[in-house]
Amino acid sequence: MFQLRRTCLGLAWIALLGGCAQPVLQPSPGASYWQGRLALSIASQPPQSMSANFELLGNARQGALILTGPLGQTVARMDWQPGQAILREPHSERRFDSLEALVSQTTRTSLPVLALFDWLSGKEALAAGWQADLSRLSEGRLVARRLQPEPGVELRMLLDPASR
Repeated sequence: MFQLRRTCLGLAWIALLGGCAQPVLQPSPGASYWQGRLALSIASQPPQSMSANFELLGNARQGALILTGPLGQTVARMDWQPGQAILREPHSERRFDSLEALVSQTTRTSLPVLALFDWLSGKEALAAGWQADLSRLSEGRLVARRLQPEPGVELRMLLDPASR
């Protein structure tokens, strides 16, 4: 699972060498939009972790997510709509049947995509095996942990004040 970290670091390095141009999501009036920083840790052997700046637009049905490195370079862009999801990396593009399949393939674990959008909106939502701490969402902090099944997973998000 060291592979995931190495892949993310490699992509960040390639993107850095390729320049710092960064597409910016343009939220339409009434669309859900968040930006900030996220960190994902998986308690596998060996442990895996990744972090990135992000912009997230839309909902679990249709939307876009841009992950950027510390200098603003785009590491990956995910776009989804019913029946398809696309992962665009600096030099490749992959298609998936769903956002859940894309997330599972790229993170090497499943994440509660539907619940995540509710949590970001401040709504309690159940996701099997997951616990979300929304107590500091007003401060822009969201922490979600998967306790079952193993391995444990922790997702931390820090939202920029402008997108709360």
